[in-house]
Amino acid sequence: MTTAAATEVRRPSAVRVLTWLLAATAAATVAVDALNWWYADERGFGLAVRSGWALLRTLGFLILIRHVRRGRAGARPLGLILAVTTVFAVGRLIVPRAGVPALPGVLGFAVLAVLCVAVVWLLYRSPSLREYLVRHPSRLVVDRRGISWREVTPRRPPVTGWLLTARVAAFTYGPLTLVPCLVAVGTILDGRLLAVPTLVLWFGIGIGVSYAVLFCTFFLLRGKTWASGLLVLVSVAVVAVDLAFCWLLLGVDGLVRDGVPLVVAAGLTLYALRRASRAARDGVPAGSPVGAARPG
Repeated sequence: MTTAAATEVRRPSAVRVLTWLLAATAAATVAVDALNWWYADERGFGLAVRSGWALLRTLGFLILIRHVRRGRAGARPLGLILAVTTVFAVGRLIVPRAGVPALPGVLGFAVLAVLCVAVVWLLYRSPSLREYLVRHPSRLVVDRRGISWREVTPRRPPVTGWLLTARVAAFTYGPLTLVPCLVAVGTILDGRLLAVPTLVLWFGIGIGVSYAVLFCTFFLLRGKTWASGLLVLVSVAVVAVDLAFCWLLLGVDGLVRDGVPLVVAAGLTLYALRRASRAARDGVPAGSPVGAARPG
C-alpha cells in the first residue's frame, strides 16, 4: 500500500497566533472553573455537572487547534459556536444563588470573555486565515494509482459557511438539553421521586433531538430546502420544551442558567439559516469564503 503525503501548505503567522490564543483560552476555561469551585458556597450535584460541562470546552479548544493547524474549513463555525457557548457555560457558574460573585471569578471570566472575542475576531476578520481555512478532511482513497491517504472534496454540493455554522450550532441542542436534565437528577437525590417520569421523558427528548438535528442537517447540506424549515421547527420546539422542563424541575435559577445558553444556540442557528438563505438569493457562490465570512 502506498501512502500519499498531504500537500504541505505554508502556515501564515495568523495560524500560530490563533493557536496560542486557543491554548490560552483553554487554560483560562480550566482556571475560571477551578476558581468558581473554590469560592462556591454550595458545591452540590448541579454545580458539579455544570462544571464538568464547562471543562469539556477545554477538549473542544484542543480539537479546534488541530482543525486550525490543518486548515480545515469547519474551523471557523466550530470556533464561533465554541466561543459563544463557553462564555455562557462559564458565566452561569460564577453567579451564586444569593449575593455577589467572588472577585477572582469575575476577573477570570472577564479575561476568558476577552479571549473568546479575540478568537472569533481573528477567525472571521483575518484575510490570511480566510484563505488558509479551506481544506477538507483527508480520507483513505482507492483508485487506479493504488491506495492513498489524501484530502477529498465532499460529494455533496458546495455550501456556504453559514450553513456549516447552522449545522454546528444545531448539534449543540442535544448536550444543552441533557446537561440541565442531569442537573435535575439532584432533585431525585433530594427525595422528589415524583419527578422521575418527567426526568426520563426529558432525557428521551434530549436524545431524540440529537437524531432530529442529524436528520435535518444531513439533507440541509445537500441542498434540500425543506430541511431548513424542518430545522427551524426543531429549534423552536426544543427551546419551548427545554425551557418548560427547566422551570418545572429547576425553578427560575435553572431557567436562567440552563435555558439561556440553548436560546442563544437556537438564535444563532436561525440567524445562520437566514444568512445562508439570503446568500443563496443574492447568488453568492456556495464555495466562496464571502458566504462564510462575517457574522453580523
